[in-house]
Amino acid sequence: MNFQKMANAVRILSVDMIEKAKSGHPGLPLGMADVATVLWSRFLKFDASNPTWFDRDRFILSGGHGSAMLYSLLYLTGFEQANLDELKRFRQLGSRTAGHPERDLMSGVDYSTGPLGQGLAGAVGMALGERMMNARYGNQLVNHKTYVFCGDGDLMEGLSEEAASLAGHWRLNHLIVLWDDNKITIDGGTDIATSVDMKKRFEANGWFVTSCDGHDYDSIESALKAAQASDKPVLIDCKTIIGFGAPTKKGTPKVHGSPLGPEETAGLRQALGWDREAFDIPEDILAEWRRVGSRGADERKAWENRLSRDGNKDLFLADLTGDLPDELHNRLSEYKKELIADGEVIATRKASQGVLRVLTDMMPNLIGGAADLAAACFTNTPTSVPVTKDNYGGNYINYGIREHVMAGIMNGLSAHGGFIPYGGTFLSFVDYLKPAMRLGALMGLRELFVMTHDSIGVGEDGPTHQPIEQLSGLRATPNLLVFRPADSVETAESYEVALGMRQTPSVMALSRQNLPVLRTDASENMTMRGGYVLAEPQTPRQATIIATGSEVSLAVEAMHLLEKKGVSVAVVSMPCVELFERQSLEYRQAVLGDMPRIIVEAASTWGWDRFLGETGAILGIDSFGASGKGGDVMTHFGFTPENVADLVLQFVK
Repeated sequence: MNFQKMANAVRILSVDMIEKAKSGHPGLPLGMADVATVLWSRFLKFDASNPTWFDRDRFILSGGHGSAMLYSLLYLTGFEQANLDELKRFRQLGSRTAGHPERDLMSGVDYSTGPLGQGLAGAVGMALGERMMNARYGNQLVNHKTYVFCGDGDLMEGLSEEAASLAGHWRLNHLIVLWDDNKITIDGGTDIATSVDMKKRFEANGWFVTSCDGHDYDSIESALKAAQASDKPVLIDCKTIIGFGAPTKKGTPKVHGSPLGPEETAGLRQALGWDREAFDIPEDILAEWRRVGSRGADERKAWENRLSRDGNKDLFLADLTGDLPDELHNRLSEYKKELIADGEVIATRKASQGVLRVLTDMMPNLIGGAADLAAACFTNTPTSVPVTKDNYGGNYINYGIREHVMAGIMNGLSAHGGFIPYGGTFLSFVDYLKPAMRLGALMGLRELFVMTHDSIGVGEDGPTHQPIEQLSGLRATPNLLVFRPADSVETAESYEVALGMRQTPSVMALSRQNLPVLRTDASENMTMRGGYVLAEPQTPRQATIIATGSEVSLAVEAMHLLEKKGVSVAVVSMPCVELFERQSLEYRQAVLGDMPRIIVEAASTWGWDRFLGETGAILGIDSFGASGKGGDVMTHFGFTPENVADLVLQFVK
């Protein structure tokens, strides 16, 4: 096996893609091609003919700007979707070869990357998922590794410390990170911004750290061999030259994020002894790479045979498909009837725990967790068993005070397959999670974010803990559902709808304050429609009050006050704006009516004007709240039945 020629094929093909597109990042592909060649040809377990084989090793390019290298590897090893036509359309509209790798566009891309640090965090989630599935099904079905290419930028991001800390704490020894240590960033050498001893940092976090010359094949192979036997997560410090082979730009920031240009490209070809036209790979080198792509076929077939004979086959496949239990709908329907019969006045965060108790009893693959707030978010249940380095068979993750990596690890767990994760913190802290949540929405991952203390009703903790703009920001995020249930029944319905969304993450915005049960009928999941008429007057409505969450009960009280004044008002509960907007125009018009509309939500007014109609008003908050008792703060900002009723009367003739 001629590593040098194989690595140069990766280099040249990557540069050809970037030059044709006149856009891209050649530095990483040129610098890490040798490391990638040894890893993919000698260690990575995969079968190019079956990209989604479950027990394959996972490969995460955390520095997603180096995507040309990944696409080159996929083409050379024979992944069907990574054909030459696609490579020639690199970074072009409609191509599978996007500027940064996207999981849903190209088979062989295990994780969407680009925002630095996110790939490393997701890889920790994948490595944890592998160990947790292994604890359930054993080595015969689950025994693979997660390899990560990361750079200085990944390791500078604070997220990387959260990820490294937990990976070491859990002793995820099937996680191997190869650090592209080229000491260059866009603005210059890394020494302008950091003096961290990365070896000591990772060793302090419980990692095994070794190093290699990233351009010496024996050194690379030796380091990877040592990594295979580690009982800890592994960081391999790969000493590389960014832009290796580029005659005047190698080792400089100039090679990071711009095409080499015709003259430098010609110099690179000469330096590497490559005299072929663009995209022309010699047959012998391509054949060598294709053998690499097919060498895992026998191992994959052996795994399929083991699976076919395994007594847990059906359970295993059910976990992978993510199918919900057949009895789930009926059980939740019965549970909703129980809630209505009990009529207990409870916070929706507490109602959420009741629903999770039902769900975790039925769904062993539902994996919970919280950022050190289980006691406040009520994310744990009687069946919660902590995941630890000594027991990967648990179903509850203690993330510590690490909101950002909680979301990143949830992404990794979901992308790995086998689990549906949920994790909790306060809604005001969602900004800590947002980059990873956005990536989860981009990848279309099923996961549930349990966000409690959802309004100024939290009171004494004050504006730092009172979410205002967070709801509108989340609702503006594509492919993300935001549920703000009004009572325990809507809370149960929200979970049922969210779990049914296979390619969409969901947010549960839940109250701290106690709320009455408003629903009297559980025969239909009304939350599925996003918004519905909760209360319709017996005489034609003169106005419509639209509310969410804790403000729905307030709206109902206002409706009763108006009844005494002879004013007929309907109350619309809108637990999920996104789902409501998916309904037919006829349904939406029937729900909202053509009378004046008063919208009530104790949060930013941003975005609500689209439901206002010709006349009406929005009662919301466009400041940062205030510190005081929850009820006093709500009253201060006008969230009282009397004020809502007076607001309605301004528009009723």
